[in-house]
Amino acid sequence: MLRTLRPIASLLLSTAFLLGSIGLLGTLIPLRGLQAGFSGTLLGGLAAVYYAGFLIGTVVIPPLVRRIGHIRAFAFGTGCAAGIALLHALAMWPWLWLLLRLTDGVMMVGLYTILESWLNAEAPPARRGVVFAIYMMVNSGALAMGQLLLRIPGEAFVLFSVVALLAMAAMLPVVLTRQAQPVPQTLPRLQLGRLFHLAPTAGVGALLSGLAMGAFYGLAPVYARDIGFDTTGVSTYMTLAILGGAALQWPLGWWSDHTDRRLALTAVGGAACLLALLVWFVGGRPFPATILIVLYSGMAFAIYPMVVAHLVDYLTQDELLAASSSVYLLYGAGSALGPLIVGIGFTLWGAKALPVWFALVTAALGIYAAYRYQAFRREQVAAHNFRPLLRTTAAAVRLSHPPAPHDANAPTGK
Repeated sequence: MLRTLRPIASLLLSTAFLLGSIGLLGTLIPLRGLQAGFSGTLLGGLAAVYYAGFLIGTVVIPPLVRRIGHIRAFAFGTGCAAGIALLHALAMWPWLWLLLRLTDGVMMVGLYTILESWLNAEAPPARRGVVFAIYMMVNSGALAMGQLLLRIPGEAFVLFSVVALLAMAAMLPVVLTRQAQPVPQTLPRLQLGRLFHLAPTAGVGALLSGLAMGAFYGLAPVYARDIGFDTTGVSTYMTLAILGGAALQWPLGWWSDHTDRRLALTAVGGAACLLALLVWFVGGRPFPATILIVLYSGMAFAIYPMVVAHLVDYLTQDELLAASSSVYLLYGAGSALGPLIVGIGFTLWGAKALPVWFALVTAALGIYAAYRYQAFRREQVAAHNFRPLLRTTAAAVRLSHPPAPHDANAPTGK
């Protein structure tokens, strides 16, 4: 294990600092916007433009990395992220915050891509599964820790400064590493038409997962505050939701490896819909509200990795990167659209719009997956196993599915 961790220790440390920064800022911005009197539509727009920045970043960041290398590109991205965090504290102009969130999304997808492609290069093929599991544990723990940092006393400027300090700390291990930089590679694209031909459930599932998760990360803190949680309560609420979501991926993933994934998505979508309705029903009662959001998150977080695993069941090894890039494009589009729609719902109907949205989206997933299961019922082929995923980039899929020692024919059908 130590031989596996030693070459990637600096990358994992940078990941921990970076995800702590992202986790804190992602919750701080909607809470601070709520205090400043931003409308629900504007709060949703702030989350939407962040994910729109993700999509832009997948186009503009790779050429930058190829031109200046991984280390300098990472230093550039973390420096920008720190400056962006501090600019949020200096002015509360809505147009400025929208621009900052868009730029932050561009930078963050670039930083994710650099870390994950570097981990791909450093991890031996036979150990990629172990490396990926460790990487996802660091992701989950750091995101949750970022929520706990909301408890730091002081004015908003203090917390934005903590975000900036964590971003700058993320730069240091990468800048100081003695590991050789990987050679940047062009990520091929799989046409969306072929993706839907290979596995339509994966395409629809990725889009619907993005619609739900974009709204969760962007507006769940606002929902918690609106139903009566104070800042400490919001911190606990979000921390437990993220940890619960990460923890339940493993048993649900194991189950999806041992049954038809469409059937698993049907069950998970139905369970998530029911739990979302219960979240709406209990409202601001602290204990049941927290327990239910943890259970809902456990279901919702598992949808995207199940979708990716379902798609991979139909791919040859040389199609893996292209397909993961395309499915991430769909997820990103949903993540940008979801909070914008729910933000408008917040303005019209209040906080109840969020759990209702969760219920509608997950119900749609369950119904569509059930339809596909009935239409194309077949023997389950578990050539590729489930891997847990959070918000991340297409490069992580290559890490999570190491090349097989022998080529295998992909199953036919949809």
